[in-house]
Amino acid sequence: MLKRGLDFTGALVGILVFAPLIAIGVLAVRLTSPGPGIFSQRRVGRHGVPFNCHKLRTMRTETPEVPSHEAAVSFVTPLGRFLRRTKLDELPQLYNVLRGEMSFVGPRPCLPTQVELIHEREKRSLFELRPGITGLAQIRGIDMSNPRRLAEVDAEYANSASLQGDLHILLATVFKGAGRGDRLRH
Repeated sequence: MLKRGLDFTGALVGILVFAPLIAIGVLAVRLTSPGPGIFSQRRVGRHGVPFNCHKLRTMRTETPEVPSHEAAVSFVTPLGRFLRRTKLDELPQLYNVLRGEMSFVGPRPCLPTQVELIHEREKRSLFELRPGITGLAQIRGIDMSNPRRLAEVDAEYANSASLQGDLHILLATVFKGAGRGDRLRH
């Protein structure tokens, strides 16, 4: 309950503080490539309930609906490279945190088509957690291309989750450059 309260308060403050930056990001994306500024994609959330995850769009609109590690790097727009590297593309997920669909820290939400990852997470009861904007696997450089390993690290997080640990993960994401975006196929 404490974590949800902190998530809600942090997301509310974050939205108020970063609203101008998000608006500038949306405008910049729209001006530099055709299509919407916000990209919304169906993801698997807490208790396996699907939700729409929001991000600043970093890829061209004709990019196939696949996990990032399966998308070719050629689909990323020039502005998208900057947004992904700086993690600014994640700012619209503050709305998902505010709504209770996500947390600041937790397992990254997967696509409904990532059946192997869903199976590995179900085996470890990881859908009891809210998915996160960042997580332990991200700061360790583990992406969704290795579903079993990712689920193992997500379970390690679940078994040792604490406010202090979450703060460490958030600080590592922001200040140490950990989790600089999902790996793309070259």
